[in-house]
Amino acid sequence: MKKLKLNITRVLVAMLVLTSFVACDEVGDTDPGGTSVESMAGDWYITLTDSEGHVVVEHALHSTYNTAANDNTMWIDDAKKGYWIKCKVNVDPKTGTFSATTSDNLLDGSKVTITEGKIEKGAGVSKGGHKVDKISFRAHFDYDKAGYDILYEGHKRTGFYEDEY
Repeated sequence: MKKLKLNITRVLVAMLVLTSFVACDEVGDTDPGGTSVESMAGDWYITLTDSEGHVVVEHALHSTYNTAANDNTMWIDDAKKGYWIKCKVNVDPKTGTFSATTSDNLLDGSKVTITEGKIEKGAGVSKGGHKVDKISFRAHFDYDKAGYDILYEGHKRTGFYEDEY
């Protein structure tokens, strides 16, 4: 019985030593890389104003993020915190511009057209006074009358407590 325990102990120690050497072996490139729209992705506090000058929503949290295709498109999503928008837009990361023509709005089944979309590096100011990126665009939803647009303008979320709304 003593020999059996000793053999089991030796086998376990040998397995532990072998797996520790294998586990430390670094193979290949460990850098996961980025996405095609990573320079435009993030969370944004956006104020929505209609084309008549009335504030619709203040400081609604929106997100921009890449699509699964990881091409020249990204999502704009307010998670039903603003004017209910979740649609794909075409982007040009080099110029920081984006637009969409009758894109499907997945939150309410409507169509939305986005124009004048741009992200400006360092052009915004957060609630706490930090210099951040600025986002702005104009959206027309197919259920709104012609000429009635929603103007979106805001700044990138920093994650600092003093910048939260």
